[in-house]
Order: sequence, then structure tokens, then C-alpha cells
Amino acid sequence: MPDPAADYPTFAAEKGRAAIESTIGHLITEEHWTDDRLLDVGNAWTRDHFDDGFWMSPVPRDIPAVSLVFVQSRDGNTAAENPADLGGGDTDLHLIYEGLSRVAADAVLAGASTASGRVFFSVWRPEMVALRESLGLPRHPAQVVLTREGRLNLDGTLLFNVPSVPVFILAGDRLPDRVVRAVQDRSWITLIPIEHGDLRASIARLCQYGIRRISAVGGRSAASALIDAGVVQDLYLTTSATAAGQPGTPFYTGRQQIQQRLVVRKRSAPDVAPPIVFEHSTLAVSTATEGSGLARDLRA
Repeated sequence: MPDPAADYPTFAAEKGRAAIESTIGHLITEEHWTDDRLLDVGNAWTRDHFDDGFWMSPVPRDIPAVSLVFVQSRDGNTAAENPADLGGGDTDLHLIYEGLSRVAADAVLAGASTASGRVFFSVWRPEMVALRESLGLPRHPAQVVLTREGRLNLDGTLLFNVPSVPVFILAGDRLPDRVVRAVQDRSWITLIPIEHGDLRASIARLCQYGIRRISAVGGRSAASALIDAGVVQDLYLTTSATAAGQPGTPFYTGRQQIQQRLVVRKRSAPDVAPPIVFEHSTLAVSTATEGSGLARDLRA
């Protein structure tokens, strides 16, 4: 089996080259509701392409601020064998998904199915790297993996094998011994139990490690667990003009009534193909989740 740690320089070079060579178009603001509580980040390049600063909620007092980042097809599907098939295109990928949505994040969080194989979550476009540096943040955000049953392949997953970047595993009570042993062999990985199914408490513990802002990138089960735990403040949702993806796969699969308040809606300029619509909404769950714990369908 190839050594994932040895593969990191090649992976990083490929990601950087793809980000530089891609054509990044512009977005045009259609609607914007002012909220003095929100913060914005940006530099000259991002503000030109995004048509303003990128807004985010302030960090709560007792837990990190958590945002969800999703691309959906025009028929509302978020799951696809190849995420590129959903039609977000290079502008969404490099400006939003691997750009503004995580440029100010202390950590990027993903479920175990998303955080597998040749993956490592960071920013790669030079303008984003410079913006992150100007915010006084490390080159790469910490990597956070959410799992209930511990179906993790630490030896075969890149993000678990970059010793210079901290990793946190938020795990349920079914973590296999082989995973525990693999974590013990990697000093840069911290295991945080989800005790009694209380995901909110486990997310709060990340504050002890200096993680105050988290960008959560999926999948749907992890996103639903975070929403049901009441820890998500912002939703960044890009909708493409493409009919694609697995039918009936919205980003939220829980049972709660989500309250969304639109902050901004933008559409792509003519220099973006395929066309997209970007929406930022603040998010709240109207009723408390039973046990405010880990979603029952989080099987990974």
C-alpha cells in the first residue's frame, strides 16, 4: 500500500496547480440583508470575484462557530459518485468550497465517508492562501473527522498522515481497537469521545485546542447530526443548473424543522459556466433534538 504521508507533497502540488490553472469567474449580488452581528472576510481579489466580503456568524461563547458547505444540483441532490457531476464548476470549487468558506476556519470537519482516501482539506488558490495568512492562521486548518462506529482507515487516508497538521476524531462508543491503536501511534491525532451521544459537548471540547471556527463539508449524515445537535450557525449552499446526483439526497436528513434566514443570494456572471446560484443563510433548529446527540443515521 502506498504511504499516504509520502503522497502529501504530490497531492499538494496537484491541488495548487489545479487552483492556479482554473478559470475563476464572478458572482453578482441579487439580495443582501444587512446584519450588524455578522463578520466578513476578504481581500481585493476575493471581493472582486465574490462581489463583496464573505459573511459569517460570530463565534458563540461556549462552542465553535460551525458552518455547512454544500453543492446541490438544480433538483436538490447533494450526493454523487463524483461531486463534480453536481455542476458547481471551478468557480464554486476554488472561490467558495475550497476558498472563502474555509479561509478563516480553524478546522474543516467531515464525516468518515467523506474523509477517506486521498483527501486533505485546505485552501490552495494563492489569493486564498495569502488571505488566510493575513488573518494570522496556520497554512492549513486542522482536520476533524466525525464517526459513530469508527469505520476509519487511518493507514490509507491522507489527512491522517500529515504530522504537521492536527487531526481530531470525534467518535462514538463503538471505536474498534485497531483504530485506537492507530491513533496511539500518531501523536498529532486527538481522540474526543462522543459521550452519551452528546455531539454538542464534543464539539465544545474543540475550543480547548484553539478551534473556534469550523467549516463542515459533509456528508449528509454528518451535516444532519450537526444540525440536530444545534451547533450550526451558517449554511453556504451553491445550486447548479445541472440535473444530477442521486435522487432524494438533500443535505439534511433529520426530523427537525430548520429555520433559515437568508443573508445573501448571488448568481453567477456570464463568465461562469455552468451557471450557479449561491445562498448564505443563518440556520436554527426550531425544537430541541432528543438527547441533542449524534444522528441515528450516522453509520460511518
